[in-house]
Amino acid sequence: MRAENRALDAEIRRLAVPAFLALIAEPLYLLADAAIIGHLGTAELAGLGIAGAILQTVVGLCVFLAYGTTAAVARLLGAGDLRAALSQGMDGIWLAVVIGVVATLGGLAALDPLVTGFGADAATAAHARTYLAWALWGVVPLLVVLAGTGILRGLQDTRTPLYVAIGGNGLNVVLSLVLVHGAGLGIAGAAIGTVVAQSLAALGLLVVVVAAARREGARLAPAPRGILRAGRAGVPLLVRTLTLRASLVLTTLVATSAGTTSLAAHQLAMTLWGFLAFALDAVAIAAQALTGRSLGAGDVDRTRRITARMVRWGWVSGIVTGVGLAALSPVLGPLFTGDSAVHAALVPALLVAAAGQPLAGVVFVLDGVLIGAGDGAYLAWGGVIVLAVFAPFAWWSDLLPGPDLVGLWLAFVGVFMTGRAVVLVHRARGDRWLRVGAAR
Repeated sequence: MRAENRALDAEIRRLAVPAFLALIAEPLYLLADAAIIGHLGTAELAGLGIAGAILQTVVGLCVFLAYGTTAAVARLLGAGDLRAALSQGMDGIWLAVVIGVVATLGGLAALDPLVTGFGADAATAAHARTYLAWALWGVVPLLVVLAGTGILRGLQDTRTPLYVAIGGNGLNVVLSLVLVHGAGLGIAGAAIGTVVAQSLAALGLLVVVVAAARREGARLAPAPRGILRAGRAGVPLLVRTLTLRASLVLTTLVATSAGTTSLAAHQLAMTLWGFLAFALDAVAIAAQALTGRSLGAGDVDRTRRITARMVRWGWVSGIVTGVGLAALSPVLGPLFTGDSAVHAALVPALLVAAAGQPLAGVVFVLDGVLIGAGDGAYLAWGGVIVLAVFAPFAWWSDLLPGPDLVGLWLAFVGVFMTGRAVVLVHRARGDRWLRVGAAR
């Protein structure tokens, strides 16, 4: 058993370590913009908070392009049909292009209502509109990156997405610094630099995926039936993600009502939470790939062993990130802004977020296991229930004593994340999600 655990640990590390590095590179797009824009002023940083919430919602809703594609490709790989796996992956890329075009045009058309809906002051809203008007042009390449990454993860390759993420993020930092300060474009320069970096990252992944598809004789051209099939398979994951994004947008709305300082501090706290969430999600990525492959091969016992081992990985990883966040909480604020009021509001929120990290590690792992198993319908219904329970607690969080953001973050960690844990653990203990074979 020990030898088997060591072998499984080695396989998890092979997938999770590159995924970890790639995933913490992805939110650095927004972290870099936050650091650069934060030194322009508090209103600019608050504006980025609103624009970031909108963009992350648009792109986050489409995360099924990565997760669903990973599970589908991994199942077909486990079943021994690599050509079909790559063909289905290409369907996911074409679906990403279609959704991205619609999202970009729709976002530009609804730009003013989207921003004003947050109820921010005029200066903050103006900066949010400026950033968003440019950043929306990066939605198509971002969605292509999601789909291409999902294909490679399904093929058990997490190194290539790592290289692309590092290159894209490094370019983003350089371009943003040059355009914001060198060219004097302000908040618009940060958005333009990010769009250029995202576009080149998408091109790099496309080159790799198309080359693999050609080697295996897989279909490259768009196939309406395949695109529709990929879309239908992604609907449950879309609903699941919608509930997650709705919870995050809700926290931004509550923070906005508390004033510009609270909103700016919440933006930094949520950006850091997202950074750590992506880090913890590395084990979940391994869970998706390994679960899909083992169920595709019909190996239920191995799937159970993988699940148990990765839950332990998630718990330990959460403890590490939680301790790190708590220790660094007093010094993180000055990295992004010189506003002492924002610093004071940020520290207690980060301490609550740190306490929730071990629970988050388990939640992300089990979420990845069930996504890899194609159990999207259950995840969708579970997400709806948890959101319904969390919403009133978020709205009433300002009734709790203490700093404004503490009650909000206690509700987020204590109600939302705990609710997700209950839903996921209940499902994982049963057998209904253990469906074997190439079809999900």
